Amino acid sequence: MPREAWGRWGDADEIGAPNFIGASEVTRAAALVRSGQVVSLAQRLSRQTPVPSHRTALLHFMDRDGGDYAAGARQTGGFQFADDSVLMPLHFGTHIDALCHAWCEDLLYNGHPASEVRSQGAKRCGVDKLPPIVTRGVLLDVAHAGPLPEGHSIGVAELRAAADRAGVSPGRGDAVLIRTGWFEAQAGKPPRTVDFNSEPGIDVEAALWLAEAEVAMVGADNFAIEAMPFPHGTIFPVHQRLIRDYGIPLLEGLVLAELAGLGRAEFMFVAAPLPFAGATGSPLTPVAIL
Repeated sequence: MPREAWGRWGDADEIGAPNFIGASEVTRAAALVRSGQVVSLAQRLSRQTPVPSHRTALLHFMDRDGGDYAAGARQTGGFQFADDSVLMPLHFGTHIDALCHAWCEDLLYNGHPASEVRSQGAKRCGVDKLPPIVTRGVLLDVAHAGPLPEGHSIGVAELRAAADRAGVSPGRGDAVLIRTGWFEAQAGKPPRTVDFNSEPGIDVEAALWLAEAEVAMVGADNFAIEAMPFPHGTIFPVHQRLIRDYGIPLLEGLVLAELAGLGRAEFMFVAAPLPFAGATGSPLTPVAIL
């Protein structure tokens, strides 16, 4: 299998395509800010947030709350407080896939051995190796006429058409966000009835088109970026090509309807993973600044 980006930033690199983002890409993104409006692209996280069946739902525990004081908990000088804890998968809600999340042929991005991903975490390509992202965001609203059918495969022609409608061209250092309408189509469904195995997404050719444009990351409003079910005889082919071969992190579970409704296809994009040491992903709150 080709390994197009390996060695581009040195044999030790663990960042991948976000290396395309430099000072000029940041200042270019800042110049896109006109109104100062900030739009969150993240899901609200709760016990009701849909999650695939192989992952646990979010568990939220109150460690200290008002009931403790009502039951006689000690107060010092009248001060009271609440504390809580959360147990959740890192690939939950709106999240980023790190470069250690998917691989093949026993090799991670840039040729790092898959044996470096152990029960203690990933020694290579963990989410803690990714920098905060500030760059130009590009919205490709493929679902401008309504949600795409489940399992629909988005090819290069559809991405080009969305870019042409918006008057934008994905390029070096961009965060490209693809709206399929899948997230909106799940509204109102009980969490465990959401079918994560049938969703619209990009095909391998569309993924390569973006990779060859030297984008920094690819995101979508679904949970796989790529179309599911997969083409016969393949398993997560887009993940393999983008993450493993090109070092492109994936942003999954985005909320894009509000942004699409505002009619802005390019904007300042900001997102920062939580730097869990050796983790394969992280929840995050991406924002578009208009």
